[in-house]
Amino acid sequence: MSVRPSYIFTSESVSEGHPDKVADRISDVVVDAFLAADSEARVACETLVTTNRIVLAGEVRAGDDQISDIVDGLEDKVRAAVKDIGYAQKGFHWKLADYACHLHAQSADIAQGVDASDNKDEGAGDQGIMFGYATDETAELTSAPLQWSHNILRRLAEARHGGESRLEPDAKSQVTVQYENGVPSRILKVLISHQHKDGLSPKDVEAIVKPYALEVLPEGMVTEDTEWLVNPTGNFVIGGPDGDAGLTGRKIIVDTYGGAAPHGGGAFSGKDPTKVDRSAAYALRYLAKNVVAAGLAKKCTLQVAYAIGVSQPLSFYVDTHGTGQVDEAKLEAILPELIGGLTPRGIRLHLGLNKPIYERTAAYGHFGRTPDADGGFSWERTDLVDALKGAF
Repeated sequence: MSVRPSYIFTSESVSEGHPDKVADRISDVVVDAFLAADSEARVACETLVTTNRIVLAGEVRAGDDQISDIVDGLEDKVRAAVKDIGYAQKGFHWKLADYACHLHAQSADIAQGVDASDNKDEGAGDQGIMFGYATDETAELTSAPLQWSHNILRRLAEARHGGESRLEPDAKSQVTVQYENGVPSRILKVLISHQHKDGLSPKDVEAIVKPYALEVLPEGMVTEDTEWLVNPTGNFVIGGPDGDAGLTGRKIIVDTYGGAAPHGGGAFSGKDPTKVDRSAAYALRYLAKNVVAAGLAKKCTLQVAYAIGVSQPLSFYVDTHGTGQVDEAKLEAILPELIGGLTPRGIRLHLGLNKPIYERTAAYGHFGRTPDADGGFSWERTDLVDALKGAF
């Protein structure tokens, strides 16, 4: 498969204060609260945020009649998350927003299909297809335009939390990259839209945000010809859930690969790890990243498919995009075995996913992150490299 000699590609990111990301974080607060109380809890939580209103809905399960106590403690956790993001505005305030929780017990029909029994392994929580991807474009083994878009907004959030009082929580970024022979060669355009205090012009906002962006963009990629677009619509004072309603799961491309790889359509936030939309996507990222980290390919895409209630995947596919150093069919045979199979239980056990580690994933991407000491972002480890090298 030949590589186009020259092309342009763009990816975007959104900040922790974007309304959809506020909803994602709240949904993952719920997941963490249930897993902290019961490591085998089941959660499917959707969140709506709008002008001074937070609404939770979905299905949950926990042992020993814990649901009521966990649900009763959610409001304080949700408000604390909104406060941490930085929302204390007239139109969306962590303390004053109306809060409603409509979580209820999980359907018994779903539970019987997913639960393990005497002669049945734990089944997938739903049907669907999931993808994993890695590329050697960046040190994080992620797509460059997406990683750089995330880095800009993460740095601006650090500045805002550190005392840059002229910036507000809602923001978006977008980076357009020129590729030569499949390799990023320069940044053509940087777009930043950032909520701000009243009274600032787009030029004022540019003077604030541009130096922070330059701190995290790779040396040599920004040139004198790079075009900067900062708040191109003008004022961005009204933002967050007051400016636009937010819902869980509406930023799945931002969460994953920025459009550089396929997406199966399932969101992550608000779901416990029996939901293969989340856990299998994490497992495939883990495997793809280790393939690239081992030097077996410069780029790797994986796909898996499941049926609800069935433990074994229906299919597994490897594509190294013409950059592979080994046979793809052999990778298809070896990769699942390295993590004890791609069953929902095998994935959860290998990656240690039954822990309250999900709130931190809700902004700036689920991939390209640093594994935490307590098991967070375990899917970003590269501990399969030696085994992969030894297999070929």
